[in-house]
Amino acid sequence: MLSLFAVLVRATEPPAAPDVVVDAPTEAVIKGSLRYLAAKQAPLGYWNYNNSHHAAITSYVLLCYLSTGNLPNEGEFGKTVARGTEFLLSCCRNDGYIAYDKGESNMYGHGIATIALAEIYGQTRDASIRPRLQRAVTLIVSCQNAEGGWRYQPRVADADISVTVLQVVALRAAKNSGLDVPQETIDRAVRYVKSCFDERAGGFRYMPRDRRAGFARTAAAIYSLQVCGLYDDPLVKQGSAFLFDRFMKEPTDWITYGNFYAAPAQYMIGGDTWRDWYGRVKPTLLANVRRQGEVCYWRPLDEGGRGVNDVYATAVYTTILAVPYGYLPLYQR
Repeated sequence: MLSLFAVLVRATEPPAAPDVVVDAPTEAVIKGSLRYLAAKQAPLGYWNYNNSHHAAITSYVLLCYLSTGNLPNEGEFGKTVARGTEFLLSCCRNDGYIAYDKGESNMYGHGIATIALAEIYGQTRDASIRPRLQRAVTLIVSCQNAEGGWRYQPRVADADISVTVLQVVALRAAKNSGLDVPQETIDRAVRYVKSCFDERAGGFRYMPRDRRAGFARTAAAIYSLQVCGLYDDPLVKQGSAFLFDRFMKEPTDWITYGNFYAAPAQYMIGGDTWRDWYGRVKPTLLANVRRQGEVCYWRPLDEGGRGVNDVYATAVYTTILAVPYGYLPLYQR
């Protein structure tokens, strides 16, 4: 079930690209990867990276299952999703912070966990999720700094584009689901994201006056602007062109992270842009998938491999391939 916001704004959606579909070979890979992820789920319901980042990796995997039409106790992998959701809810603290144990998380993990819970709540209306989701949102609002951004720890400090984007998307997802989110918080965050734009390069920097524009930063930035309703903003269009120019050309430390945002960003632009983008990313992913009978998975395409393991990579790449299904409300205009 789409959120009310998603239903209302779809009236402005550009012409679709009906020929961009999940074909039979791709669907077979998607189903194989869902089997792989289900087999990797711990008895407590989580997935992790090197015995850390439990809440964050669990959230990425849950979003993967949601993108393929599986909900808690609904769909072929409904029980897997239900166990993962229960684990994520168990990570919600009374102060609103979402983390498995002390010291293992940061606002990256909190942001993606809030997104996952907001998407699950928006489609299930499970009353047990709402109060914990609202506390998570309240924490995000309270940690916004004077520039309008966020940083690694749940307190007011400096800011960077990567942490900020996750909080922006989390706030938008929660608002779409009917929760109380101050519009001023979103507006200030949008101003911060825009302040990171590099006019000379046509992409986005890590901070407003720091470092060069990069693929992953740009993908995250234009996606966050789109989910806040700025679908036709000139910076989104310039950022989209930047992504095409830099696709698989930059140092590959952040391929997985960057493409997690790039795919829905190009999808929401739609038309030829989405057709051309999916036409690039799909063959790249299918050429690198590993198969073991009916199970499929990926090793990370990131050469640096920082924070990336097979579970995280498989969840992200499967989510990308599944975008044409259109199941995630956040991926709709």
